[in-house]
Amino acid sequence: MRIGVTLPMSKSDGQGRMPGWPDVCALALHAESAGLDSVWICDHLVSEPPGNPPEGVLEAWTILSALAASTRRVTVGTLVTCSSFRHPALLAKMAATVDGISGGRLVLGLGAGFPGLEYEAYGFPNDHRLARFEETLEIVGGLLRGAVVTTPGQFYQLRNASLLPSPDRRIPLLVAGDGPRLLRMTARHAQAWNTAWHGAPDDRLRARLAAMERALADEDREVGSLHVTVGVSVADPDHPGVDDNDGVFAGTPDDLARIIDEYALLDVDELIIALTPKIGRSVDRLVRALTLRTS
Repeated sequence: MRIGVTLPMSKSDGQGRMPGWPDVCALALHAESAGLDSVWICDHLVSEPPGNPPEGVLEAWTILSALAASTRRVTVGTLVTCSSFRHPALLAKMAATVDGISGGRLVLGLGAGFPGLEYEAYGFPNDHRLARFEETLEIVGGLLRGAVVTTPGQFYQLRNASLLPSPDRRIPLLVAGDGPRLLRMTARHAQAWNTAWHGAPDDRLRARLAAMERALADEDREVGSLHVTVGVSVADPDHPGVDDNDGVFAGTPDDLARIIDEYALLDVDELIIALTPKIGRSVDRLVRALTLRTS
């Protein structure tokens, strides 16, 4: 089972200040040198942490390009890019370019987004989100596999569009979310899926995994053909303000090793861990837990 971490993008990520590129790069390089498999960034124009005022946030694709050039081994990915923020043809072009910079290490994570301040403030449409998202998946998926795309869509219209130069490989699409319609889209279009955010494995997680298996069956697709990733919230219990609750795991490294083993037994392919705080010490706690696993 692969293990990755999310990187700091806003003040609420636990450092007590707005992170800059040096902070993001340093944690990515630390995770890579520690042997982790992947690093991930969010994609927002404004950060809206629950129960707190809006915050600034770094721009995802600018940071992603820099990460692609600065790292050497880890997968780099978006968890997830909001499909509303960029035209799908432009997004496919951006993904192909970043994948080339990274030497073929990008996972393009996509999501339908959810209405919030950034939609209202910046004028993005928030109607028909799932219908818009399905058109995006069809267009981006087609372009990234080298197809010439013509579509008279309700929201996007392309005429003989292709990526020139074409991508060096088939860049994997990851879709995040749940709900019957979104799961069917995932089963139809994506190579990977993410469900988040979770603490220790519980009935809510098992229900989501089972629902994804049903969606794959409905699309006549084998379960093992989809790379299943789970977003797990893990906090250092010594960090101020941390509580162990249903959505956040805040145990010892030994406890964390145990729940990682529990995820492995569920045939999860990758854990994407959101650490609190997002600093080197938290990565070191995670790596310590990995050494304590029994399976």
